[in-house]
Amino acid sequence: MDGGTATRTDNARIDPRRLWDALMDMASIGATPKGGVRRLTLTDVDKRGRDHFRALCEKEGLTVTVDAIGNMFARREGRDPKRKPVLFGSHLDSQPSGGKFDGALGVIAGLELVRTLNEAGIETDAPLVLCNWTDEEGSRFGHSLMGSGVWAGVYSLPKAYALADTEGVTVETALDAIGYRGEQKAEPFPADAYFELHIEQGPILEAEDRTIGIVTGAQAQVWYDAVLTGRDSHAGTTPPSARRDALVGAARIIDLVDRMMRRHGEAGRGTVGQLQVIPNSRNVVPGEVRFSVEFRHPDDATLLSLAEEFPRAAEAIAEENRLALDLIELFRIKAQPFDAACVRLVAEAAERHGMSAREIVSGAGHDAVYVARTVPTAMIFVPCKDGLSHNEEESILPEHAAAGAQVLCDAVLARANRSLA
Repeated sequence: MDGGTATRTDNARIDPRRLWDALMDMASIGATPKGGVRRLTLTDVDKRGRDHFRALCEKEGLTVTVDAIGNMFARREGRDPKRKPVLFGSHLDSQPSGGKFDGALGVIAGLELVRTLNEAGIETDAPLVLCNWTDEEGSRFGHSLMGSGVWAGVYSLPKAYALADTEGVTVETALDAIGYRGEQKAEPFPADAYFELHIEQGPILEAEDRTIGIVTGAQAQVWYDAVLTGRDSHAGTTPPSARRDALVGAARIIDLVDRMMRRHGEAGRGTVGQLQVIPNSRNVVPGEVRFSVEFRHPDDATLLSLAEEFPRAAEAIAEENRLALDLIELFRIKAQPFDAACVRLVAEAAERHGMSAREIVSGAGHDAVYVARTVPTAMIFVPCKDGLSHNEEESILPEHAAAGAQVLCDAVLARANRSLA
């Protein structure tokens, strides 16, 4: 069989209360006053989260290994040691003012899956591997999906090691500082499938009162770093004709990004999320502005047109304002379809439990996008309140967390026990 219909185990029922308590325990690590979390990647707080995760995995009898970029893999052996393992998981790092569930839900639900199997005495044919990927968010070192990207061969390890945060600390130094530069090579190992549970981070499921999103793929993205350079000058003595105001130029490029996004309707995405004004003094005309730009779209051709148009249009704005523009394209990700057989297992699990579900394309980037380049992959979404994420007020219902974990459990079991004949 190709992975569609497979053996399932009816007594594998996750414990909703235990799952929720475990989520709250992880949320206490790096907790913020507004109810969110701050677990920036490769910091001491991230180390505390990793150490906690490792201890819980080892308590369940899993063997934990760490690769050279800090990705963590917790393995549960199967009946057939020759079978390729089924992977599942997500990430534990957060945004600077992140929510409790972004990433952590997929990791902790994976742990609950293992606890459920152990409690029920269920052994799978294939081994299982629970993953915690390094620096999914990209908020500290500027490259999202870094750990899965290195693992999948999208980024080289030396390039990742050389990335630095705003204080000049490199990834390599940070890994060593928290003791999570592992000995295992950061490269793909043979795997049969990968499943990732995540909050939707958008409003669709909640608006339609659906419990499960059957994710069929992820949209294309392009990211830039931009530096506009003009000239610092006195705010009170510099007339309009003499000004080379980098912030005004940046504002006009930011408006360009917004206009380009809105031209493509509800499918368009264009964002400037970081802005650094130099010298950042109230009575100085800013001479330099650094900012981020990104576009996303589910269609590769549309994203390509955005990526071709934006640099030219931004350069024209810079010239009009007598500014120098340094625009660097950080990366470009094609739209990534997920594996049809794995997606079907997610749909079958939701149907089996009578959960309302719909197919959906991921608007956000996830580790699954890069893992899918080498391993058959699918994702499961559950609703979040008001579609809000990357925010301390991010919230989900316990019953939705439990539903997503149950679908994850069923899909992983079905894949791990499928007939290879």
